[in-house]
Formats: sequence, structure tokens, C-alpha cells
Amino acid sequence: MAITQVLEHFAEVKKGLTVVLVSATLISAFGSSFQYGYNVAVVNPPSKFMQSFYNQTYIDRNNQPMNENLLTVSWSLTVSLFPLGGLFGSLLIVPLLVDKLGRKGILLVNNIFSIVPAILMGTSKQSKSFEIIMISRFIVGLCAGVAANVVPMYVGEIAPKRLRGGIGVVPQLFITIGILFAQILGLRFLLANDDGWPLMLAMTGIPAILQVILLPLLPESPRFLLIQKGSVDKARAALQRLRGYDNVENEIEEMQLEDQSEKADGLLTVKNLFTLKALRWQLITVIMLNMGQQLSGVNAIYYYADSIFRTAGVYENSIQFITVGTGTINVIMTIAAIFIVDAAGRKILLLIGFAICGLFSAVLTVALKLQNMIHWMPAISILSIIVYIIGHAIGPSPIPYVVTTELFRQSSRPAAFMVAGSVHWFCNFLVGIIFPFLVQGFGPYCFVIFSSICFLTFAYIFIFVPETKNKTFQEISQTMAKRNKVEVEEELDMSQAEVKEKQ
Repeated sequence: MAITQVLEHFAEVKKGLTVVLVSATLISAFGSSFQYGYNVAVVNPPSKFMQSFYNQTYIDRNNQPMNENLLTVSWSLTVSLFPLGGLFGSLLIVPLLVDKLGRKGILLVNNIFSIVPAILMGTSKQSKSFEIIMISRFIVGLCAGVAANVVPMYVGEIAPKRLRGGIGVVPQLFITIGILFAQILGLRFLLANDDGWPLMLAMTGIPAILQVILLPLLPESPRFLLIQKGSVDKARAALQRLRGYDNVENEIEEMQLEDQSEKADGLLTVKNLFTLKALRWQLITVIMLNMGQQLSGVNAIYYYADSIFRTAGVYENSIQFITVGTGTINVIMTIAAIFIVDAAGRKILLLIGFAICGLFSAVLTVALKLQNMIHWMPAISILSIIVYIIGHAIGPSPIPYVVTTELFRQSSRPAAFMVAGSVHWFCNFLVGIIFPFLVQGFGPYCFVIFSSICFLTFAYIFIFVPETKNKTFQEISQTMAKRNKVEVEEELDMSQAEVKEKQ
């Protein structure tokens, strides 16, 4: 792409960014997505102090310490109950409420699942109960499960077509900022110590409180208001606030066309997604992208970064600063993705990202295997993790959310996010619960598994995933209808027949 085209692209971006659009994007992402990232990383820095608390509590109750296996299982549950909660939040809460309360409404209600566990975790040491931490991790996981589905849906629906990719990456940016913030607070001289870790866990409630105060001041998704609620006037008013000008009829007409083409569908369920041929490749693509994102091993690195660096031979006092450094790189590269995703495209960033992750997972395997034989191998281990994080940040981390929003139309989007979120959180939970045992059983070779998954996902994207940049939802739907070898009119006939059969 020529320099003049890039400059023209950024000029268009600047014109489309209004105060209301930016505020709605930032407040929804900070109040929700930030918490997801924060809780992914928050238990890593103070892990040895928290495990000491677990052990001491067990001693006080039973007059003997936990055996090593029980402590490993207890800690694995503490880590993994968070993504398990995310799975339940995505599977149960989102489909029940997202089209009743609206995108903004469910985000506001969702803050209950952050504020309550924040209080419980903050007082867990005084109550002498590590079980409270486990339960709270599950509850705050519910919050993250809802946020991971609804925030991308909300920002994708309020964004203009030419900015949808960049704005769609913002939730992932705040996830990375949440991870970095947890890593900074996790420095030993701040909160990752015997006295500070309860406060560190409790701070997840602060973004929720701010969102409860500020989000009601901002508009609901215009697409939700028009297509789900049938209110053209409310949709127009919300769109005018978001765009900063009165003449929004082109977007209103595009929404109405989408609404008319979906009248026969009604609200599609998960069952419809798995039975309609017209949605076959959209569904397969979303499942593959979310499996690839999570099974690529990224959360193994986030959950257990300190132990990985320790295994790599890094000095104990240096580990915390290296972890913060990797978190900083993650944020910087996600910011870069925001600015290039609408210019470069979704597909190329996914391909580059998965290729980098696959290659450097393999390099990390070799480096960990040879670290006791070659004195400079620990540096290669650190470099591999840093480059891996760069690769994941520009493609596999942010782009699946954008693609899920774009591949499905309004009536099928909530069910699609439910499926995507369920796959995302189940794979996240799986990695969190089995990674310590993979390390025990396979040592550094466990990263070969992650490398293989990255390359398999790369192959799928290269062959099957279309480019969606600068296309309306209707245009993307028509593209996918051709791929499914089902014309748009035939798709509507199938849906209408199914609705009549139910009636």
C-alpha cells in the first residue's frame, strides 16, 4: 500500500472518530474487557504468597500441611475456575439477556459479577478461607465471559464500516492493558507480597464501579434498537450521537435492508447455527479461530509466565521485570493492530500472527531443552516468548472477535458469540487446568503441541477464511452465501420454512 493511501486511510479514520463513539468504545472496554485481562494475569505474580496462604490455612484447620499434589490441584483450580466461569457466562448469561437488556444493558448488569467477588477476594485473608478465592474466581469469570462476548458485539455495531476493524480491536487492547496493569501491581515492592495480594485481587471491582457510573450516559447499539426493538427513531437518534451529524439515512437504510432480509429468520438459536447450511462455513470459521486462539498456548504463558522464566534459568529478581516488559510489548503491538487492521486486512494479520506463534513455540521448545547445555539459551527463551507475544497481539488475540462480529448478521450474532465464547472459554479452561500436568509429563515438549495447533490454524485461515475489510454486513453475508453454495434467497426460504414448521 502506497504512503499516500495510508495517509488517506488515517484521514478517514480521524473524520469518523467522534467524542461519543470514542467514549462508548473506551468505557465499555475499560469497564469490562480490562477486567478480563486483569484477572487472567492477577494470580501469577503473587502465586507463591497465595499458595503459602492456602497451605497455612490448611495447617490451621488440620494440623498438617497440604501435600504437594493437593496444593497443585488447588492452585490449578484457582487459575482455571476463572475461564470455567467465563464458559458459563458465555453459555448461559449472554443468550438469555443480550437481546432482552440490550448490549449496554447487559454490560451494566454484568458488573455485579465483578463488584461482589472483588469484595470477597479482598477479605479472603481475614476470613481465612482460600475457598472464597476459588468461588470468587468463578464469579468474576462469569463477568469476563459476558464481557468477552458483548463488548466486541457492542463496539462492532456502533462503529462505522471503515473503522469497524480498528474499533473492534479496542476490547483486546484493554485486555492487554488489564494484563499489564496486573503485572505492574505484581511487582514485589508493590502488591505481590504477603500483605498486598488481597488488595491486588480486590482491585478488579474499580473498573466495574466506573462503568456503572459512566455507561448509562452513552447510546445503545443503533442496530439493536432498530432490528431487535423495531425503533427507527431511537436508532436514528443513537446513530446521530455516535456519528456527530444528522444525516445518517444511508446507515439507517442499510440496517433496514438487513432487517428486512432477516424477517423470516426471527432470532436464530444455536441449534439453527448448527443446522442451517447457509451458516455452515461462518460457524466452522468462528470455532476454528477461537480454538486456534486459545490452544495456541498464549494463556499458558500468561498464567504461568513466572514459572516459565524460572524454568528458563532467569534470575528470580529479574523475572517480575521481564514479565512487565512482555506485557508492555503486548499492549504496544495491540495498539499497532488497531491502526493497521483496516488498512492491511483481517486475514493477513491472522496469517502472520499464527505463523510467528507456531515458529517461536518451536524455538522455545529447543531453547528450554538446551538451556543447561548452552549458557545463552535462557536469552533465546525470553526472546521466543517476546516474539510469540508480538505475533499473537497483532492477529490471533484481537482479530477473531472482529471476524465473529462481521461474519454473522444481527439475528444470528448473539448465538454466534455464544458458540464462539463457549469454545474460547472451554479451551482457555482446558489450557489452564492441564498445562501444569503437561509440563510435568512432557517438559519443554509441551510447546510442540501449541506450535502444531498454530500451523494447523494457519492452514485453515489460508484456505477458507475470506477478507472482510471495508464490507458491509450484508456484503459479507452474500460472500459467505456463495461459499456455502446457497444463494441468499434460498437461505431466506429455508429459514421461513423452519419458522412456519415451528408455528
